Amino acid sequence: MKQRKMEIADGLATLNKALPSGAAAESAPLQGAEANLTVAITTARRRGLGKELRRDWFLYAILVPFLAWYVLFVFKPMYGLQIAFKDYSVFQGIVGSPWAGLDHFEAFLQSDYFLRVLKNTLLISLYSLVFAFPAPIILALLLNEVKSAGFKKTVQTVTYLPHFISIVVVCGIVANLLAPGNGIVNILLEKLGMDKIYFLAVPEYFRTIFISMGIWQEMGFSAIIYIAALSGVNSDLYEAAVVDGANKWKRVLHVTLPGIMPTIMIMLILKVGNLLEVGYEAIILLYQPVTYETADVISTYVYREGIMNGRYDMATAVGLFNSVVGLLLIAVANRLSKKYAGNGLW
Repeated sequence: MKQRKMEIADGLATLNKALPSGAAAESAPLQGAEANLTVAITTARRRGLGKELRRDWFLYAILVPFLAWYVLFVFKPMYGLQIAFKDYSVFQGIVGSPWAGLDHFEAFLQSDYFLRVLKNTLLISLYSLVFAFPAPIILALLLNEVKSAGFKKTVQTVTYLPHFISIVVVCGIVANLLAPGNGIVNILLEKLGMDKIYFLAVPEYFRTIFISMGIWQEMGFSAIIYIAALSGVNSDLYEAAVVDGANKWKRVLHVTLPGIMPTIMIMLILKVGNLLEVGYEAIILLYQPVTYETADVISTYVYREGIMNGRYDMATAVGLFNSVVGLLLIAVANRLSKKYAGNGLW
């Protein structure tokens, strides 16, 4: 029907050019036919949409809880962003609190904590990008080469189970392992004739501990995405590579990695967009004032300002700053991905 409409439109344009100016009016019936056809197409589309909704209503109904959650917990709280531009008072409320403009943003950018929390946030995120991001990809590639289905499933189960452990429990395990008195790590150091170390009280060790804990907890679960992507790689490509004499390493390099590269780029874009979003829960459970030098990040600063000090306006301003920078980062990463890899989020 769409093709028919285009044919009629082209025919009308040809006739209008061919006919004299006085005869162009005689083509009005044809233009009326085109208008009727447009109305008919619109009506058919509406009927088709209605029929589709009636047929698959249960599929659309599944979206309702998700959309409701999104409206209530994502869009509705955006109303509170104006707190960042006000001298907020709990007793006066959002509407009654006086406007402060950009004062809170200026105070944060000029504070003594700004450079420290920004540096720590970027360093932890970059270390995570360098060491934690490739870990699930490597695990997926290794599992893809395993021939025993039972061993493969066992390794998958063992590696993704830590994801379901509460972060409080995970931090407790790490604290017990690294305890200066009876922690297994310090016991081993003592057996080797070395001095015991209070790892969680040494600023230089904090980032390594935090990144290593994150890799252990999330590597197996994140690998599921790449394992699913590997299952979509055409097996004929492997056969062709074997015929061409490619060894296992070259097959991975020239067949497997290009096959899952779109998935890797999408995950990388999302990771870059969250460079300033370092989870504060684990850091709060592990850090202490002596390690603020390397452990204090933007999210923990927001927690202290908003929850502990009751400065909701400052905390909202810092959180908004964090979100805007994250949005800019993800836009830049998406643009670079589309330019050099040919695919992106949008």
